[in-house]
Amino acid sequence: MLDPYLPLVLMFALAGAFALFSVVSAPYIGPRRYNRAKLDAYECGIEPSPQPVVGGGRMPVAYYLTAMLFILFDIEMVFLYPFAVSADLLGLFGLVEIVLFIVTVGFAYVYVWRRGGLDWN
Repeated sequence: MLDPYLPLVLMFALAGAFALFSVVSAPYIGPRRYNRAKLDAYECGIEPSPQPVVGGGRMPVAYYLTAMLFILFDIEMVFLYPFAVSADLLGLFGLVEIVLFIVTVGFAYVYVWRRGGLDWN
């Protein structure tokens, strides 16, 4: 009864075994040469400051805008993929709907472009 799920269970078991092996073997296989640059926190290309970010200064808003734009256009691709898979079944109705969706996202893209959200100056 559960025979069709055996390959899926074996794949999850293989993935779990690989993850466990990677975590356990990393300290023994990995390099042991540490220096100050490797031990410092990586802060997205900004030089780390001795004061905390919460009270000491502001992060540039461009990082957050870029992340939000990436999420917006990534979600667009997530919605376009099912249409591409079942375009034949949806017919003219699906074509009209996807064109409306692309036009709506295109308006958002033009708005962000005109407002300067894509400029790094």
